Amino acid sequence: MIDLSAREREHEHAPPGPRWRSALHTLRHDLPASLVVFLVAVPLSLGIALASGAPVVAGLIAAIVGGIVAGSLGGSALQVSGPAAGLTVIMAETIAEFGWAATCAITMLAGLLQILFGLSRVARAALAISPAIVHGMLAGIGVTIVLAQLHVVLGGSAQSSPVDNLLQLPRQLVALHGQATLLGLLTIAVLLIWGRLPAAVRKVPGPLVAIAGITVLSVAAGMNVPRVDVPSNVLEIRFVPMLPDGGWFDFGLAAVTVALVASVESLLSAVATDKMHTGPRADLNRELVGQGAANLASGALGGLPVTGVIVRSSTNVQSGARSRASAVLHGLWVLLFVAVLAGLIRNIPLAALAGLLVHVGARLVNVEHIKDVLRHGDLPVYLITLGGVVAFDLLTGVLIGLGTAAVIMLRRLLWAGIHAERDGEEWRVVVEGALSALSIPRLSTVLGGIPRGTRVTLELVVDYLDHAAFDLLSGWQQAHERAGGRVLVDEIGHPWFERGKAGEPTVHRARAKPVVPRWFAPWSQWQRGQEDLAVEVPAQRSPESSMRRGMVEFERRTAELVRPILSRLANVHEPQTLFLTCGDARIVPNLITSSGPGDLFTIRNIGNLVPDHALCEEGADASIGASLEFAVDVLKVREIVVCGHSSCGAMKALIDGAPADSPALRAWLRHAAPSLERAQRHPRLAIEGEVPGSEADQLALHNVLQQLDRLREYPTIARAQARGDIELVGMYFDVGAARVHLYDAESGTFTSAGRRIVTG
Repeated sequence: MIDLSAREREHEHAPPGPRWRSALHTLRHDLPASLVVFLVAVPLSLGIALASGAPVVAGLIAAIVGGIVAGSLGGSALQVSGPAAGLTVIMAETIAEFGWAATCAITMLAGLLQILFGLSRVARAALAISPAIVHGMLAGIGVTIVLAQLHVVLGGSAQSSPVDNLLQLPRQLVALHGQATLLGLLTIAVLLIWGRLPAAVRKVPGPLVAIAGITVLSVAAGMNVPRVDVPSNVLEIRFVPMLPDGGWFDFGLAAVTVALVASVESLLSAVATDKMHTGPRADLNRELVGQGAANLASGALGGLPVTGVIVRSSTNVQSGARSRASAVLHGLWVLLFVAVLAGLIRNIPLAALAGLLVHVGARLVNVEHIKDVLRHGDLPVYLITLGGVVAFDLLTGVLIGLGTAAVIMLRRLLWAGIHAERDGEEWRVVVEGALSALSIPRLSTVLGGIPRGTRVTLELVVDYLDHAAFDLLSGWQQAHERAGGRVLVDEIGHPWFERGKAGEPTVHRARAKPVVPRWFAPWSQWQRGQEDLAVEVPAQRSPESSMRRGMVEFERRTAELVRPILSRLANVHEPQTLFLTCGDARIVPNLITSSGPGDLFTIRNIGNLVPDHALCEEGADASIGASLEFAVDVLKVREIVVCGHSSCGAMKALIDGAPADSPALRAWLRHAAPSLERAQRHPRLAIEGEVPGSEADQLALHNVLQQLDRLREYPTIARAQARGDIELVGMYFDVGAARVHLYDAESGTFTSAGRRIVTG
């Protein structure tokens, strides 16, 4: 079963009174919107039928059925369906090959396929088609329509193919046919000018003004030009859809083609329509079922195939429609028009409809779409699809476009950037991307240019390394080292080649240890590749000191990435946080706070201590006081964080006593004496409800709170707190567990920072 939208379910269960009032309120918006869409739909439906080579009434039947059936059953509340310009090329070819009666049967079969698509819930799969292909297809259709209808505008008749139309166009331009040409050009001129008039004037649809105005002009002037040929009673259907006598494969292929193209166009139109309003989102599977039912009915009644049409849908939204009632009403207005005013249709000049189609076709070549595909690097797919549709046919053009997109995607997936550069007396070979057999010619050339006996760093930044590339790298590495050279392999990312010299490739990511990203793991402990680490960390380039290696890593990998932000910060120093922590090398403030340049003003000392402010005023230990005053009074930080940590050497020294031969350390730890007294007087502190077993860790927790109290004694901080300008935060980092805990004054415990953020 197909689910109703949330708004429809709400209306189903609403009390009768409010539901009727809501319906009347919605109808107040839907009624005028439906009239505007009706005025746009009539001339477009006639023009599309003309371009398709179908009976003119077939376009109106499709508009009626699209409005009533697809509007009632579809999954998009504001999408309007009817005959679409995107199918004109396919329908022209289908009608020419099978005849009109069999084409109606194809439309019915396509409708059945669409219903099956919708019930199979595969609608979203159609959205996997590249937008460049869809836009290229529409542009190709637009070019085809323009080339064909220009001949009609110029008073002639369209040729059998777009290429023939293009070749014959110069001769047609020379042999202009006076009155018909004038009417066609006037129609195009009205449509072009109408879009530039004030909004109040443009409330009347341009197509209606153009067709109605040109028709009145032609009748009033008594022009003898070809006009629309419709039967006296357009509602009298004198045929039934018929199956062909043979050619069943081509018949089935045509039905599948119509079903696929109509489905894709309807789904894309529904998605585009959703972007124009804030109401319920489209149910795409239900939309396919509604479109299928409409095509089943349209084919049975002698109409063209039905799709969602973005021109009518956007008009519907812009006109203020609130529900599917607008689309249904527009279909009823078309039916009323056909039943009562069909005689007026016979007065419309064919050249006027052709001018309308030229304008519609030209708009299918959308400049914004071209800019969009250009930005995404898909212009070749767009142009090749467009050219294929024009040169061959729609299905062939789309298939060529799909093939081109696949080739480009494959190239992007398997692309590898390879280059060598001299680094002093050494060489560096950098390989980036996916290294496959396709890259072997380039890789072999670059490696062949490395002098024998040199020291080489092979820097691999690869997403994938296939068998052929692995063999080439492994063989070259062994040959280069046999010739007296040395090859250091530096893999940034997944270690595809880590055992290349041994000839043991890493084929699947699951067979290797998890790898920490290189930008995250440059420091010494991880560089050593200890066996007890749960993750693997790539080794650095050379056996130099870790600091030297880190500098080289920064220059080569990080500097380019951080230069933009650092250049903006060069003359701006506005940190929000003063971070006071221990000098312990295991505490990396920016790492445990996920911060970066310009975020933290950091003070570090042994034991994250704050001396008594009176001592600072007397000149002793003034560095901490000066830093605090600078951060609060000059930098205007908004918070001060005191961060203690587990396994703190200062806390252990405070408990056990500092070494006798370290007088400066003993003197400094006197500032922590109040923390030791606090831990002895106050109850033990807990972390996540558990009391640490280590006395040093317990002391570290009390030390954090003692330093917060010390900070409150500083006049500059007391004044900022009184103004509400600053917040003091107690923090504890469990080194072994890599967990951050914040002090909660209400509970008197340290709780997980993650839990504090999530819960409030």
